[in-house]
Amino acid sequence: MHSKCRYVQAILLGGSIAGIIDIGAACLISMADPIFILHAVASGLLGRESFSDGNASALLGGVLQLGMSVVIAAIYVAISAVLPILREHWLAAGLIYGVIVFGVMNYVVVPLSAVGHFPHFTVLSFVENMLAMLLFGTIIALFAREPR
Repeated sequence: MHSKCRYVQAILLGGSIAGIIDIGAACLISMADPIFILHAVASGLLGRESFSDGNASALLGGVLQLGMSVVIAAIYVAISAVLPILREHWLAAGLIYGVIVFGVMNYVVVPLSAVGHFPHFTVLSFVENMLAMLLFGTIIALFAREPR
């Protein structure tokens, strides 16, 4: 496969699959249904109103989730194009990327969003959310790995 096609495939598939699985992980962690989780994602843009805006807000949350996931995958794929070690050692690199994504999302993106606060974790919720981001980063790295 041509390398540009391989990069696009890694970005779109890796980002989309990681984003969808991330919604599932959020449902399991919070014991909430996917619509609630999608409203929570949309609340980053709309604030609390997101939870009373119905299906339109949930749809926006889904679009935002997939969009962010694809952008996060694109960043990893672009860096891995310059640093082939990330493709060669994709598992370790994906785990590290998951930690980075966790930090950026929780301590930069969420505080700057309409939600506007730092997350409050218990030890258990920290571990659960970190594990979800480790999986997220690993999925992206899996799709960006060296072709066999």
